Amino acid sequence: MRGVRVFEIAEPYACQECPLQDCPGLRPLDDAQLAYMQSVKEAEFSCERGDIVLKEGDETDHLFTVLDGVAIRYLELEDGRRQIINFMFPGDLIGLQGAFDEPLSHSVEAVLPLRLCRFRRSDFVHLIKEHPRLGFDITWLAAKEENALEGHIVSLGQRSARERVVYLAAWLLDRALATGIAREGNKLSMAITQSQIADMLGLSLVHTNRTIKSLDRDGLVEWSSREICVPDMAEAAKFASFERSEKAHRPFV
Repeated sequence: MRGVRVFEIAEPYACQECPLQDCPGLRPLDDAQLAYMQSVKEAEFSCERGDIVLKEGDETDHLFTVLDGVAIRYLELEDGRRQIINFMFPGDLIGLQGAFDEPLSHSVEAVLPLRLCRFRRSDFVHLIKEHPRLGFDITWLAAKEENALEGHIVSLGQRSARERVVYLAAWLLDRALATGIAREGNKLSMAITQSQIADMLGLSLVHTNRTIKSLDRDGLVEWSSREICVPDMAEAAKFASFERSEKAHRPFV
């Protein structure tokens, strides 16, 4: 894991050419919204797998929209143990999850190379006033993240180890399918270590390893060091009591 590292992109997208506009699971912005976002957009940045985008305890004046890639949000204890709270996909806002006027309560790390669009936090007050629909969308994103956290908390408190792993795999594939980064056959190329899976699910590394092997034998989840595959999403969702996303498109800003 490296320190905070983001690199400015010399040729950023114009908002009218934003790749999220064509993302199958996201609702495109209209022309007026695109023009406004272009006026408040500061820059674009990139970082590599393992780079830290935001660090717990730091102060930041910015929010980031994920244009490409996947990140994890986590909390770390003084002895180095950590709890992965959630994953962030294209269209998600990084930095929205903490109070705007307080130090960050979490860190964010890239698990796939990231391309990020940066905005000033202070501009969001004006955004809500001038474009209340966008303000509503930001509130919706925050509420949707809380809804996702409820599912992860249930996993930690009530689901068995097998159910936890299947739930996480199905949730990741569901998000990946909606944002167009999954491949045919319900496959997601993403290097997640078994240690990271254990950090997300509150399991020991040994228990995580045994559970993944058991699920692979049963054909529910195939989870290698480089790829996740859920052969039958309906069967996996039923097994782990996972409710798949509705077909309605998610908003983004």
